[in-house]
Amino acid sequence: MKKFEEKTISSETIFTGKVISLQVDEVELPDGKKSKRELIKHPGAVAILALTPENKIVMVEQYRKAMERSLVEIPAGKLEKGEEPIVTASRELEEETGYVCEKMEHIISFYTSPGFADELVHLYFAHGLKKKENAAACDEDEFVEVIELTLEEALEFIKEKRIYDAKTAYAVQYLQLKNMMVK
Repeated sequence: MKKFEEKTISSETIFTGKVISLQVDEVELPDGKKSKRELIKHPGAVAILALTPENKIVMVEQYRKAMERSLVEIPAGKLEKGEEPIVTASRELEEETGYVCEKMEHIISFYTSPGFADELVHLYFAHGLKKKENAAACDEDEFVEVIELTLEEALEFIKEKRIYDAKTAYAVQYLQLKNMMVK
């Protein structure tokens, strides 16, 4: 057994939904004691940092039921079974914003809440944006408004808590650091 590894003794799926499943695992801790872990299983997701030719960040505003409010976020979406993250990123960018890009560059992948969930988000930078005339539509249960912000406006939205999710704050701060390094 590795130094901090928790050996699974048993696992019970409590709920299986459209996006996530919840399971409860009984584990043996490194000291031999037993404990329970409540785990959310997620297929993974993508998020896209997309800049217009005018250097504006393409965002979407949408209602988030878990927060009971609207948030401004970078385009994002969950991976479909068997779909490569870069394909998901291109699809989600077009569906949510109407933009397509010439090149999609992987920035980083990160876990959102490793204490209880296995969701891995792949963050991409979309280069060479162009508005598509007959863009793919959003999912039928998705209602978004496209917003384009300067870096300064996005930083202000973070202060105002209009941007309040980790993937978007991470992307904005990545862009801020990238711009600082160029100067």
